[in-house]
Amino acid sequence: MDLNQLYSQVILEHYENSTHRREMEGDHICERGYSPLCGDDITLQVKFNKNIIEDVAFKGKGCAISQASTSMLIDLIKGKNVEEVLKLIDEFLKMIKKEDGDYEILEDAQILQGVSDFPARIKCAVLAWHTLKNIIVKQYEMSK
Repeated sequence: MDLNQLYSQVILEHYENSTHRREMEGDHICERGYSPLCGDDITLQVKFNKNIIEDVAFKGKGCAISQASTSMLIDLIKGKNVEEVLKLIDEFLKMIKKEDGDYEILEDAQILQGVSDFPARIKCAVLAWHTLKNIIVKQYEMSK
């Protein structure tokens, strides 16, 4: 098995078997991310405990890249504080734009680095990350 096959298997595993694909109960903030260009559609549900992201779930449909990216994002952020999560989002967006950054902190999501070579797929990979950033802004506004 070569490295590309391994990466493809990890993406397919997240796409087909994400444990984060579920409906969240209780109080949470919900935000939909939708790409009219390709039809990728995700809804993130985030439960905060003060400054910590306590739980995250998603519903969605779309390509393997958008759904796997969402699953990898959730793996990465659960239990982290908002400042750490914003740093992770920034590093992911730098990686996709091929800017210098500390990609090691992205764990499995580093696999999506190759998406930056396919401009039509970039919107798929970043959809969940931008949606999460909108939720954090909403949470910040609500806490004022």
